[in-house]
Amino acid sequence: MIELVRTNDAVVISFIEALMRDAGIAYLVADQNMSIVDGSLGILPRRILVDAEQADAARKILVDAGIANEIRGQ
Repeated sequence: MIELVRTNDAVVISFIEALMRDAGIAYLVADQNMSIVDGSLGILPRRILVDAEQADAARKILVDAGIANEIRGQ
């Protein structure tokens, strides 16, 4: 799996989850439980991971949705 997005914005994470789910792209939200460490302040970012084979399709979906600025490594 590769990192597609890293953010601490819960709305962006939820939006990306919906986009990936609707497109049938397997994803994983990593570091969701890190709020225990940061005291639920939302300081530590969560990561959206996708299979390497589906990374290009996932990136295209984010670009089409208008959130290309969230893509990691651009």
